[in-house]
Amino acid sequence: MQKDAYTLILEAIDAGTYRPGDRLVESELAERFGVSRTPVREALQRLETQSMLARDGRSLIVASLDHNQLAELYTVRAELEALAARLAAKHAAPEEVRVLQDMIDEDRNQLGDPIAMSRSNKLFHRQIHLASHNRYLVQQLDLVHRSMALLATTSLAAEGRGTAALKEHQAIVDAIREQDEDGAAAALRRHISEAFVTRLKSDAAKSRIDY
Repeated sequence: MQKDAYTLILEAIDAGTYRPGDRLVESELAERFGVSRTPVREALQRLETQSMLARDGRSLIVASLDHNQLAELYTVRAELEALAARLAAKHAAPEEVRVLQDMIDEDRNQLGDPIAMSRSNKLFHRQIHLASHNRYLVQQLDLVHRSMALLATTSLAAEGRGTAALKEHQAIVDAIREQDEDGAAAALRRHISEAFVTRLKSDAAKSRIDY
């Protein structure tokens, strides 16, 4: 099935093709994706409404998140992801748990490649969302992770974070396998908290350098 302009632009932002602050030009997007300008214009309007894009004068740019927005995003993400882990511990089929474990085992081969780790991390979390067997929760988490695309860098680029993240992933999967609902929720919440702390430290270090 052919993807629409909205999906194509959203995927480009998520892949880092367009990063926070980049200007999006209707004609250039239409040419890049091989579509007419009308659906591109409608997609840009929709993305602006969803706060994925922001106005810079007359131009539209990929939005960026300030400190407060970042904190709000991580707060919501932690609670929703914890709920997904809790429900996965209750509802996940053995085959779904096996897929999660296989993902962790495969990711050990990608340590040292933060871009690949970031892609795998998204798939791992998405698999937990699906294992919750709650379509409405999955929809809400899709919206949260869409906003995560507005972060210019991945916390997995920080030294040692990849190894730590895999250990945290293992704790989550172990709890899901044991059908420990409270443990799965707590492990997922700790995982998001550690990622947030890593990002805050990285941002603080960058601010000192810029200053």
